[in-house]
Parts: sequence; C-alpha cells; structure tokens
Amino acid sequence: MKKTNLVIGVIAIAGILTCLSFKSYNEGDDIAALRAIYSSGDSTKWPKADIDSNTVGFQEIGRLGAVPYPTDNLPNAEKVKLGKLLFYDPRLSLSNQIACASCHDPQLGWGDGKKLGFGHDRKLGKRNVMTLFNAGFYQKLFWDGRAKSLEDQARFPVADHVEMNIDPHEMAEKIEAIEGYKPLFKDAFGSDTINLDKILKAIATFERTIVSRKSRFDVFVKGNKEALSDDEVMGLHLFRTKARCVNCHNGPLFSDNQFHNDGQTLWGTANEDLGQYNVTKNKKDIGAFKTPSLREVGITGPWFHHGNFTELKDIVSTYNLGNPANIPKKYLGTPRDSLLPKTSPIIRKLNLTPKEQEQIIAFLQSITNQPPRVKIPVDFPM
Repeated sequence: MKKTNLVIGVIAIAGILTCLSFKSYNEGDDIAALRAIYSSGDSTKWPKADIDSNTVGFQEIGRLGAVPYPTDNLPNAEKVKLGKLLFYDPRLSLSNQIACASCHDPQLGWGDGKKLGFGHDRKLGKRNVMTLFNAGFYQKLFWDGRAKSLEDQARFPVADHVEMNIDPHEMAEKIEAIEGYKPLFKDAFGSDTINLDKILKAIATFERTIVSRKSRFDVFVKGNKEALSDDEVMGLHLFRTKARCVNCHNGPLFSDNQFHNDGQTLWGTANEDLGQYNVTKNKKDIGAFKTPSLREVGITGPWFHHGNFTELKDIVSTYNLGNPANIPKKYLGTPRDSLLPKTSPIIRKLNLTPKEQEQIIAFLQSITNQPPRVKIPVDFPM
C-alpha cells in the first residue's frame, strides 16, 4: 500500500511539473513545484515565458559567462593595473580634480548615487550615471548607445564640458609628460610610448573586470533549491510570465542589449530627452533608451536615464500601469507632432497584485550582491 501511494505521489508531482512547463502563470501556482523546476539546472524545462511578438533575439535568463575581449585589446595583469590607476587619476581632467571614479564609485554600485551626474565646475549633467557593472557585456554604451565599445566610451567623459572638460589628445599629452607612467605602459603594452589609444584601451581593460559576483539566483538555478525564498521563487516566475519583464531584461545579463521607448521621454517638459534619436536622427529611435542590466539593481539607484525613480516599488508600480506617457495637450496638432514619441508595444498594463509586485522586488534582490570592496589607489605615478 505504501509503495502504491509513493508511486501515485511521484506521478502527481511529475504531472504538476509537466503542466507548469507548458503554461505561463496562474495565481496559486504550486511554489514547491516551481522551486523544483526552476532549480532543476535545465531551463528548457521551465514554464513558458510570456514573450511578445515584438521581442527581438530573446535569450533565457541564467548564469553570467566570461566577459568578451576585443582581439586588438586582449587583457593582461599589467594592463588592468595601469587601467585602474588611470581610472582613479584626477589628472585626466582639466581641473586635475575629476577622475572616472568620481562618477563611478564601487561603494555606490559603480555609479554616483545621484539623480543626475555632475562634474567640471559642479555643472549638472542631463542624465543619470549608468553603473559600470557588467559594462563589458554591452554591445553599445551610454543611454543613447553613442559608443560602440568600452574603448570608444572612455573618451566621451574626458571631452564632455560638463564632465572632465579636456580635449582627449591634450589629456594624453598630460599623461605622457608624467615619467612615472612610462614603465607601467611598457609593462602593459610592451612599449613605454604613451598615447590616447593606449590610455583608452587600458581603462577599458580595467572596466571589463567590473563584473557581478555570483548571485543567489545563479546558485539557485544551478541546483541549490534552497538559495531563494518562496517570495523570490514566485518573483522569478512572475518576472518571466505575468510581469513580462523578460521581454527586455532577458539573457544572463538581464538586458537584451536593445533600445526601447518605455514611456519615459518626458516629452514636452523641461526635462525632455529623445534618447537614441539624438544620435541616429532616425524617428523610429525617438525616446528609445538602452535596456540596463538588472544585475545589482538593488544598489545602483536611482534609476532610469533621468534618475527620477528612487524606489524599486515605484518602478514596478509604473510598469504595472503600462508606464503611461503623459503628452502635454498644448503640443498636439503643432509642428512638434513630428517628434511625438511612441511607447513600445511591448509595454502594457499587467494587473499585478500588490503581493505580486512585492515578490518581483524580492526576486530583484536575489540578483543583487553587497557593494564590492575595492582597494583604491592613493599613490599615483609622478
């Protein structure tokens, strides 16, 4: 009799797992079954994700792999060391007071913890500082995608009059005049010649080392079924199904490396930002911004390109409402209509309950680690 009951129990569990594999989400899904299937180590057995027809290049979320390096800038320990020194050296700026690290502090999630960044002469920037966590996985950099690589990205803050405010070649000449840097460049590149190209490559090499540590989510999906709480497991399930987060935040990076208009253009206001359109001048890119990685999201706020969101619960609530874009009526029917942003069709009302929203936030904390401890250089070459 006991053997019969055991067989029936196994068949029942198998039936639940099979059912979950083919459906997306129903309120009251069995948490034990979800825990078993998501921690099985095989994502092909996971419940079907709610993917929109407009979603491009979907990849399942999972563990983060190794950072790719360009063939013309392969890493070595000396280059990382040099890049770190340059990253923290304020002499890369006109004022000799602003370094890359001034806006990218490891204790602040490799951002600056502010709504908007500021730099030279305390001038306020127009956008929130993006975290450098996992930047080596991005195909394009900045909120508007204007940089095609980390090497390309490193020159923009240098030249920006609101940031480091110096011509990049003039900056390179300043570093070249510092005798103490020459042996470091020789160790890193095989020659003590100092130029802009090498400086940018060294900084980019260091930045590619800024990678998320293994999260509790990573441990969970590898097979440790107790690594997440019940609310975190349900949040993971909602993230992939009813909440539809994976339409943009997919793949091991939790970013599709794409650009979307998510209704946050602030069109017609003093803070209007047309996003990628400012770079491409293509009207289909009006209001499109880079999908940021959600890894470490719990320590990288405030969020969005404008930094207006200071609580994760407000972000989830806004998406739950369909992220409505308020367009001032006074501009409708005017020539400005030609630049009217259109929110991505991927975004829609979600009808999440307050409890479900809390569970999604709980899951986001499972892909967040404590801020890293980084030994900051205090002695720079002279």
